[in-house]
Amino acid sequence: MTKGLVTVFGGSGFIGRYAARTLVEKGYRVRVACRHVNTAQDVRLAGPPGWVDIVQANIRDRASIERALDGADAVVNLVGILFEKGPQSFESAQRDGAALLAEVAAGKGITRFVQVSAIGANTESRSDYGRTKGEAEAAVRAAIPTATILRPSIVFGPEDGFLNRFAQMTRFLPILPSVGGGKTRLQPIYAGDVADAIAQAVDLEGAAGKTYELGGPRTYTFNEIYDYILKQVDRRRFKLSLPFFVARPMGYIFGAIWRYIPPFSWGMIGEPPLTGDQVQMLKTDNVVAQDALTAAELGLTHLESVESIAPTYLWRFRPYGEFSKPADA
Repeated sequence: MTKGLVTVFGGSGFIGRYAARTLVEKGYRVRVACRHVNTAQDVRLAGPPGWVDIVQANIRDRASIERALDGADAVVNLVGILFEKGPQSFESAQRDGAALLAEVAAGKGITRFVQVSAIGANTESRSDYGRTKGEAEAAVRAAIPTATILRPSIVFGPEDGFLNRFAQMTRFLPILPSVGGGKTRLQPIYAGDVADAIAQAVDLEGAAGKTYELGGPRTYTFNEIYDYILKQVDRRRFKLSLPFFVARPMGYIFGAIWRYIPPFSWGMIGEPPLTGDQVQMLKTDNVVAQDALTAAELGLTHLESVESIAPTYLWRFRPYGEFSKPADA
């Protein structure tokens, strides 16, 4: 006997894999809706046979959304991008996609909707990422007033594109770019804790219509993050301070190059080192607001720290491997 069917859009991504497992543990069947089903087959391992299904769907296509929501009792939207490439813009992927998904869900009578947004989401944001996240929240709430919105800070975990990204940079760069002097504060939260918050938001009637900001147990400056990574990978690198007025045009150049490179190159060159929009976001601290509802209000009282999780995967970036202990350990 299950509690119902939850369709997770973007369920084949980093956070989605954790969310699928946690929802199954809560007693829900999960339908993972993603664009490329061939890359998501491992998500089936999140639960016993028959508990996790995978369907092809595009959040910009109404017909595929209709199919993905047939028989669903709840919806989780995890679709989002960190930089624009090809036809994927912040407007189409984050704002318009969320609005269409909520509209279709409302038409099917679905009232349990979890929109995974981000700290800093605001319709007035000068960052395109933050602005479209804010517009997506507004569109979802307009269609489904009972929707729950989750705003995580930077999310980390073994498959993340944050700690892994900078640890990888230490392999071939003698310096690490410290935008704005590296003073921006972050509150990283573990992907498993975000998944727990998603499951709680689906499960708890009291979470309906509320917005929660999710951050880990500790805040760091960007430079402190760099120092921690360098210690874990046992490398010495110089942090080069880049004023915002220098970093922003550099970011726009990188962003433009990555936006228009041929699709066949996407898998080979990875993410841009920096975009102008990311520089804009770094002008504001990415931490939980003092007056916000938090993970604690969702019943999550023990959150994993960077120090407890990151060492389990950052060792692979050490010059001599896992069993090579850092010099100052």
